[in-house]
Amino acid sequence: MIDIEEKKELKKIEGLYYMKPILGRLNQKIHKLGLVKTFDYIHEILIKSKDDVEKLLDIRVKNGDIRDKSQARKSIAGAAFSNILKYLFLICKKEGLVKNNIYITSKTKEKIFQDMVTIYVGNETQKPDMDLVVYSKNENKSLKKCIIISLKTSLRERAGQTYKWKLLLEIATTDNEIKKKYDIKYPVKDMPLVCFATVNFYNEINNPQHKGMFKFFDNSFIGKPLKTTFINNLSSLINYTNSTL
Repeated sequence: MIDIEEKKELKKIEGLYYMKPILGRLNQKIHKLGLVKTFDYIHEILIKSKDDVEKLLDIRVKNGDIRDKSQARKSIAGAAFSNILKYLFLICKKEGLVKNNIYITSKTKEKIFQDMVTIYVGNETQKPDMDLVVYSKNENKSLKKCIIISLKTSLRERAGQTYKWKLLLEIATTDNEIKKKYDIKYPVKDMPLVCFATVNFYNEINNPQHKGMFKFFDNSFIGKPLKTTFINNLSSLINYTNSTL
């Protein structure tokens, strides 16, 4: 069951002009494969919606709504991945596939998460690159546990930032000389789970350097129906969140 705010989020995503053709294909895939399995076809849905989104951009340029079509296209690529993932997750929750005390948000700067994602290095702070937070609440509505997820359409982007923060978190929460040397502190008892999700537009995941990177995450996911040992299908996200949060 979803609450009022989650209903508003669904409506907001449905109202975005570039999401209309994407959600059309998404719903076709849901009808054919079911909700959970559709997570594995986010890459396909985004690729097949590309021409339709391009036509919408042409209309917006013609109407004077935007000037730089290339910049708009770039912004949509990342935002569409985040929105389609949130949308699918919320629909799963609406259908009872996600526990009621579990939530998903792209409002990652909310106060409720900040202590859990802040590492102190001397007088400075280090925070992870995170695009989505999936979290659970206690009965008193306080934060119980959370998963931070870095979303990337390409591994050429900032994927390394997130796993470097995860390494820093490991240093901050164990007794070691590096922690003492750089005055690293993490004054929180419960650590977040640090995850990564991609649609891998440029087929980079088999690069040895990238494959090694996935070892540093608590879990990593891909929106393609692949069978690999080093990254999981996005369809496993629902079970993962229900079991860990």
